[in-house]
Amino acid sequence: MGRVTERRKVIRIRDGAVSTRPDTLVAEEPLEIRLNGKPLAITMRTPGDDFALAAGFLVSEGVLGAADELQNIVYCAGATVDGSNTYNIVDVRTAPGVVIPDITLERNVYTTSSCGLCGKASLDAVRTTARWSIDDTAGDTAPPVRLEPELLASLPDRLRAAQRVFDRTGGLHAAALFTEDGELVDIREDVGRHNAVDKLVGRALQNGSLPLSRTVLLVSGRASFELAQKAVMAGIPVLAAVSAPSSLAVDLAAESNLTLVGFLRGTSMNVYAGEHRIALRAAAAQG
Repeated sequence: MGRVTERRKVIRIRDGAVSTRPDTLVAEEPLEIRLNGKPLAITMRTPGDDFALAAGFLVSEGVLGAADELQNIVYCAGATVDGSNTYNIVDVRTAPGVVIPDITLERNVYTTSSCGLCGKASLDAVRTTARWSIDDTAGDTAPPVRLEPELLASLPDRLRAAQRVFDRTGGLHAAALFTEDGELVDIREDVGRHNAVDKLVGRALQNGSLPLSRTVLLVSGRASFELAQKAVMAGIPVLAAVSAPSSLAVDLAAESNLTLVGFLRGTSMNVYAGEHRIALRAAAAQG
């Protein structure tokens, strides 16, 4: 349980020379998420932080929003012949009185939308199930979140430096939460970017930190609709990615007041939505 890497034999070819050596690979196994005893979803993930992953997944589905709504999460017995636990099935139990929304249709919508289908229905689903609006203040006296481009530009290197498993495998995505001052709050790695984000959000739920109203979410790779959805559902005001966003992610960001930054590489970046949170004065003057 919790093993994130495995060893496999590989034939290595370098400049015509052939050798055999062990290679370290990232582990990938299925995780079945059950809600109050009923199967809900299966995701392929890197083992570890499974309870946080399940909790974060249910935040993005609009089921959970506060720590007191979660009664417990347990591993269920696996399907091995001898009945031993495979640690690949978790059951999330909600607290008494928590109303469970009808997520069957929404789950289907979210799944297909990641492939670019049912865009309008997906946007509507997030808008109607999000618990928090992404406001520019966390309270009556808090100033609006405002980020210098230089601060954003520094975050990818900090994310990369904190990727411990990636250094051993080269095969993991990462997601990190930073404060508006650039302080690293948490980082998770997984074979799937969406799982890494769920692990971050799930830990925040368990710690009673939702909504994450004054944080920056940075993800490796691209920013899909699904990742923008997860940011909105957790109350995160800024989503940044080192690669491109999808068109539906931009649409959701614009509708939800989410600041969306893509192609965050070196000192360059593209701001696709929510530019009011980025200090653009110098750039505007040069233009």
